[in-house]
Amino acid sequence: MPATRFTMLPTPIGPLVLAGPDERLACIGLPRGKGAVMPGPDWHRDDTAFAPARAQLEAYFDGRLIRFDLALAPRGTPFQHAVWQALTEIPPGETISYGELARSIGRPGASRAVGAANGANPLPIVVPCHRVIGAGGTLTGFAGGLDIKRFLLALERVPGAAPGGQASLF
Repeated sequence: MPATRFTMLPTPIGPLVLAGPDERLACIGLPRGKGAVMPGPDWHRDDTAFAPARAQLEAYFDGRLIRFDLALAPRGTPFQHAVWQALTEIPPGETISYGELARSIGRPGASRAVGAANGANPLPIVVPCHRVIGAGGTLTGFAGGLDIKRFLLALERVPGAAPGGQASLF
């Protein structure tokens, strides 16, 4: 298995770690919270890596890009991949509930499992898990913290988000 390469990307929410075994992103590490990722001892920093991801994320944070077109390589179960693929189909500027997400993958009784898969998303922002909210419209957990979730939703101009894309997995 090839060594994991990584680079750091400064953003308005803090530095993101972009990582993967090749030019396909396998991980986007958030600056804090349970989504924080620290490079492993066998990871190799390469600031020339992931140029398309860097450019697209910079454009996203500048408000010039709403849909991502990147080569991705997330690791997960078939169920997680189904949930993550469904996340990429949530239009920018919109949100859905965990129950709606469960129904969209044909598993209407699996909202908790969908929530767990959503929380295990290794590619936040690009695979927009921040667009999933509680059934009553409340902002619920996000690996980087609710302040980052609010920021991302406001950046995408989601109605009701406090100021502060789409990708194919296969």
